[in-house]
Amino acid sequence: MHKEKALIEIRIAGLMQGTHTFDFTCRAGDFRGRELAENVFARDITVTAIADKTENELTVTIRTATVADFTCDICLAPLEREIKGEYRVYYLYSTEEESTEDIDEDHRLIDTNTVSIDLTEDVRETLLLSLPMKVTCSGNPDCRLYSNESGKDEFPVDERSSWQESLEQLKNKYR
Repeated sequence: MHKEKALIEIRIAGLMQGTHTFDFTCRAGDFRGRELAENVFARDITVTAIADKTENELTVTIRTATVADFTCDICLAPLEREIKGEYRVYYLYSTEEESTEDIDEDHRLIDTNTVSIDLTEDVRETLLLSLPMKVTCSGNPDCRLYSNESGKDEFPVDERSSWQESLEQLKNKYR
């Protein structure tokens, strides 16, 4: 059976003990599935994998960085944000079949004869976890909620409705 080549893979066979850095560049369309939207991750994604190998463990720190395209959740203005994420995975060497009951998803057992480790799925999850829950623009003059720098009211007093007044009170409460 032919194994598909991994997108982000580090070769650990023959890797000496110590710290080793691997750099990758990819695009959202390179990943399987539609979770990474190409309209958000439209630019290159840089991935740095730092492998720290000891006698019985391999610790891999995955760092991702890219510029993502969003729209403001309030005024719908287009925004660009630098997105960075970090995730650490521990690989424990095992020579025999060991129990995996006490091992969480951050700790994984690998055979001492393992040639390479596929980090593609871990990178995808790191990117998804680094996305902000809410995206708002704070310095954009087009955003009506945050453009009150001159001290003037955003809405004329005679045109204000009850929801606008409630929104204004809420905004002032959390400043």
